[in-house]
Amino acid sequence: MSKPRRSGGSWRDRQERDPYVRQARRDGWRSRAVYKLEQIDRKERLLKPDMVVVDLGSAPGSWSQYVTEKLGGRARIVAADLLPMDALPDVEFVQGDFRDDDVSGRLMAAVGEGGADLVMSDMAPNISGTKAVDQPRSMYLGELALDMARQVLRPGGSFVCKVFQGEGFDEFVKDARNSFERVRVIKPRASRAGSREVYLVARNFSL
Repeated sequence: MSKPRRSGGSWRDRQERDPYVRQARRDGWRSRAVYKLEQIDRKERLLKPDMVVVDLGSAPGSWSQYVTEKLGGRARIVAADLLPMDALPDVEFVQGDFRDDDVSGRLMAAVGEGGADLVMSDMAPNISGTKAVDQPRSMYLGELALDMARQVLRPGGSFVCKVFQGEGFDEFVKDARNSFERVRVIKPRASRAGSREVYLVARNFSL
C-alpha cells in the first residue's frame, strides 16, 4: 500500500526524464512525491508547529521528511507502510498492514490518546494497467485511510488523501463531507498531466 510500481524500460526512461525526479535528487528528497505535498501545503497551509501527524503509505518517506524539515523538528510523526522505511528524525515508523489488528493497535498506541492533527495518505495500489481492477483498489485504499482518519483525528483536524478520479470517486468525496467542514479536490502541478490522480483535502474534522 505504497506508491505505484511498474516495471519496464519505458517507465524507467520516463522517470529519468521527469524534472521532479531530477529535482528531488538534487534537493535531497526521497522521492518526487514530496513536491505534491509541498504544493498542497502552499495552498492549504496544513502544517503547524507541534502537530501530531499520521503518514499512511509512507515509504520511502518523502512526505514525513517534508513535514519534519518544514516544521524544523517541531512535529511528531507516526508513519506506516507495508514496506521498510529508513529512519527519519521525529518519525516513529510502524511496518505492516494497518488493516491487521496488531499493526493497527501499534499505530494507534504510537499516536496516543490525544489523537492526531493531520492524517495524510499517498497510498496507491500496484498498478495493473486495467482500469476496472485499479480503480476499485485505489478507492478501497482511500476508504481505509478515511476510516483511519476518523479513528485518530482530533476535532478540527485535517485529512489529505490520494485518490483517482473514476468510479466511486464522487461517493468518496460525499462521504468525506459527512465528517469534515470543508472538502476540496486538488491536482498538484507535480501530478503527471495524464494521470487521473488527485488529492482530497478535508479540513476541520468533527466527530
